[in-house]
Amino acid sequence: MRLQETVQRSLRSEIETHQKQNGYTLSKLSELSGINHGHLSDILRGNRPMTIGQLDALTKVFGKPFGWLYELYTEECFAKERVSRPRVIPYLIRCAEIGLKDCIQQIVSKLLDDPKNVGILFSVAEQLFEGGKRKESVPFYEFVIENEKDSHSDRFLISQYRLFRAAQGTDAEENWKAVIRFEPYRKRLPENFQLDGLLQLANVCFMQQKWREVEKYADELRSLAMKVYQDELRKQKNGKTCEPLRTERHLVVYYGQGFLAKGVALQMQGLYNEAKKYVQGYADLGWFELLDDMGKREVENFKTWAKANLYTYNLLMGETHILPEYLEFLANHPAEIPAGLLTLMEAASKYDIIIEPILEQYSLEIERFYKYEDPVNIGRHYNFRYNKIVYELKKGRITNALEEILCCLDLADKLKNQEAFKRCTALFWEHRHHASKQHERIYQEIIGRFKE
Repeated sequence: MRLQETVQRSLRSEIETHQKQNGYTLSKLSELSGINHGHLSDILRGNRPMTIGQLDALTKVFGKPFGWLYELYTEECFAKERVSRPRVIPYLIRCAEIGLKDCIQQIVSKLLDDPKNVGILFSVAEQLFEGGKRKESVPFYEFVIENEKDSHSDRFLISQYRLFRAAQGTDAEENWKAVIRFEPYRKRLPENFQLDGLLQLANVCFMQQKWREVEKYADELRSLAMKVYQDELRKQKNGKTCEPLRTERHLVVYYGQGFLAKGVALQMQGLYNEAKKYVQGYADLGWFELLDDMGKREVENFKTWAKANLYTYNLLMGETHILPEYLEFLANHPAEIPAGLLTLMEAASKYDIIIEPILEQYSLEIERFYKYEDPVNIGRHYNFRYNKIVYELKKGRITNALEEILCCLDLADKLKNQEAFKRCTALFWEHRHHASKQHERIYQEIIGRFKE
């Protein structure tokens, strides 16, 4: 207790020192900080604990940087050795936001003296994650996983899921490691988290071009979404008042994506006829009950994607006569143009379609590929360029092909995709005798970056 009082007096003495230096009366300090006069008096006399918000308000009054005196605040979080959730949670969140690792470690060490306090760390992690601070949430989820005794508890499993989500970025290798870590826990999660988890697993495996894995998670997603749908429908028809299903997307999305992802995975393996069968599953989801306005919009999206994918499968099967019809579809659905350009380039590389006029028509959209920062669109850009390599080589335009190879190398580097990088490196070496000095220089620069 004496140590606690010393720390508290140190915090208060610093505030009182700055109050005197600025010549503020208690009333003036109360007015400037917005802290109730009586509360402020009690705080400075040590009769009332200080909230982190009050310390921040005083910090602003004194013109100090955000986080001032945080290292002296830790004992405010405990009263008679008992933790105060209303003070410790906001304090840890603030520390995480400004990177005060020492303060966090000091509090966490004391909290973990009692295993029951793992719940506090989970609350901090959840608030950070849901507030968009995914990177900052990671250490707290790791504390939960390391200290939660029950590996089947929702808290432990949700922490595993959140770490998986927080790890997603443009680094293909790190993304895949996150899949491996999370995958064993996916079926033990609460069903609402399972739906989101399976959708994310399918998306990451799509970016990794692991088509069998995409199929597996798409099958699981489709099956689970139908089970949850039937359960929700049964509850509604029985007149049960239950909490609404808490998922990131509308339930119809998970069901439709189970079919869509399966079809796309089959497409990427060249199984176009098989892929076409799955289009039926999301082409018209109007039968789906429990549709609010958002759900109805999602159903319309799936209708559009079904049309787009049927065009894609038919075109990639060599039905080049539908090209004018497909171009008209893209003109009427500009959101489908990025994916459509990939389809057009792949079809051109396979069936010798004269693609130059189309590329000219969509030159601005192609230029926008370079502005994408998310892994899905960077991957789409890579595939577009790779098919263009094939096209240029078929036309005998080796210099143009080398330009595209270097572009693919750069994109593979951004994605940290080793397989794609090796594939493009081999292509460059195969045609290196046609490379200019500038090609060689750019190649060496990219190779140097990839090794770092």
